[in-house]
Amino acid sequence: MPPKGHEKTVRRSVPGLSSLPRPVYGRTESLPNRALTRRHSHPWVQLSYAISGVLEIHTSVGRFVAPPQRAVWIPAGMPHRVFSSPHTEMRSLYLDCSVTAWAAERCQVLEVSSLLRELIRNFSQVPVEYAEDGPDGRLAQVLLDQLAAAPQVDLMLPLPHEPRLRQIYRSLNLRPEQQTTLGEWSTRLGVSEKTLSRLFLKDTGLTFRAWRQRLRLLSALPALERGERVTDVALGCGYESTSAFIVAFRQQFDATPGEFFR
Repeated sequence: MPPKGHEKTVRRSVPGLSSLPRPVYGRTESLPNRALTRRHSHPWVQLSYAISGVLEIHTSVGRFVAPPQRAVWIPAGMPHRVFSSPHTEMRSLYLDCSVTAWAAERCQVLEVSSLLRELIRNFSQVPVEYAEDGPDGRLAQVLLDQLAAAPQVDLMLPLPHEPRLRQIYRSLNLRPEQQTTLGEWSTRLGVSEKTLSRLFLKDTGLTFRAWRQRLRLLSALPALERGERVTDVALGCGYESTSAFIVAFRQQFDATPGEFFR
């Protein structure tokens, strides 16, 4: 979700909490502009979720993308940055490690069911220092049970670390629609195409073609969530036709753009 020309990007402050007031803490935030935070970490688990808008969590290993049907699970102590599209309504959760012993120690994107969405929405309205042995405390426990059962989904772009691959990533991240081939990149970077292909597979686990397709499709999510025409989004991220874009989208997400955001 790179900054685009006329869109204003603002810096979001990181909450200055020394400890959590309760084992499950809800944070509500309205972000009218494209926003980002500095790289930081917390001594607690964070669930980044938005009821509208698209979030991206950047870690050292990849970009984790969450439209409203998804959320990003960030383990305690993991350095990360948070990017949000314009008009994002965040409903984040901070979770003490004592109540998340079942969780994986890696960043991941989780599917948010209708029930889980409503639990998060309702929990964001409870008092900060709610009674843990009362109705709000029981709501928090149901919320934890649903988070433990939420399936993981593949909405992550692995980031290359090799310096030449990083140049390709930075260029495509700013302009995903460009059609530069791996052969053309090899000429620019003074390395053989075969070497670049091998480095991509080693560094990201994907071929260059598959990696670029995933980058394009993930970059398309904010515009689709805003309701922009599929044809305009397809052309804007490098596809020659709407049908080709929809086929690729269905392969990646098991749904058409319309089904995915319905």
